[in-house]
Amino acid sequence: MRVYLPSTLPALAAALKTGEIGPAPQLGFAVTPALREGYAVGDVDELEYIALMEGARTSLRLLATDPGAPPRRVVLAAEVSDDDIGRAGDHGQPAAVQILSAIPLTDVAAGHIDGLDAADDVRAAVAALAAADEGDDDARFTVDGAEGHELMWYATQELEFSDGDRFIDWDGGPSAPGR
Repeated sequence: MRVYLPSTLPALAAALKTGEIGPAPQLGFAVTPALREGYAVGDVDELEYIALMEGARTSLRLLATDPGAPPRRVVLAAEVSDDDIGRAGDHGQPAAVQILSAIPLTDVAAGHIDGLDAADDVRAAVAALAAADEGDDDARFTVDGAEGHELMWYATQELEFSDGDRFIDWDGGPSAPGR
């Protein structure tokens, strides 16, 4: 099953060093029966996009716990055995699943990472998360602003260019921390 795993650039760098994404258990997002139920219309590609975006929202929460991380959402798409997937509990997210084991990097299909142009909006979204959770409409608007940026797709061999503080973009230049 394709699972979308929220991450950060430093966590991606750590996974590249250890050769796996973990430790288990960890939260991921996939096309679950609950997600299918909630969207009567929509093909698998549309449902996978919803799962990807749930991962991107959760990446914002990971960034909130690591203030030194560059403000860029990271979601890793991986193929995970059904035996390694459990119920995530009630997270209020129909695509949520619990990954029961560490995921080898060989099972990662791609990475989805914000471009440099998203950094300011991601930084603002991270700062607004707590207020948005408490129901502040302006804060929710700010958090939603990060979703206005499409995540860029990276092949697995391109993920090697991450060192946790920066990420080499298509133009070959490093993105500076905090940009």
